[in-house]
Amino acid sequence: MRGFDISPLLRSSIGFENLNRLVEMAGRVEPGDAYPPYNIEKLGDGAYRIQMAVAGFGRHELDITVQENMLIVVGQAAPEADAKERLFLHRGIAKRAFERRFQLADTIKVTGAGFENGLLNIELVREIPEHKKPRRVEISAAVDALPVTDETHLAAE
Repeated sequence: MRGFDISPLLRSSIGFENLNRLVEMAGRVEPGDAYPPYNIEKLGDGAYRIQMAVAGFGRHELDITVQENMLIVVGQAAPEADAKERLFLHRGIAKRAFERRFQLADTIKVTGAGFENGLLNIELVREIPEHKKPRRVEISAAVDALPVTDETHLAAE
């Protein structure tokens, strides 16, 4: 089932223009999507962490970019100076180039990143702007009538 029509879901929804694109992205399975492995943790109310296992990479070989609600993590291994002298009998640490993308909600902001013991930790926080927070709408006792113009007066007769 390649094409999934979500238009019936959008009939009573407002502001979900990107939903169709997100559903398509979720349905795609790219080969090599499992590398590098990662966790997404919820640390508290509105605080999250993406933790990626990037064994063999140095801090200078990793790049983190945020562009239009997309978090992009790129790992590019630097050429090793002594690569010709090394002879591996088994090479289990991949250290291959990668690019991992995470779609972020409008309210999610990247606050920082750390690298320790082969784990890249990217800190995220949900910041809801004041205009997006729920607000109470008061209901008045009477609604002022619209001013009557000549056209509406004639139509009523």
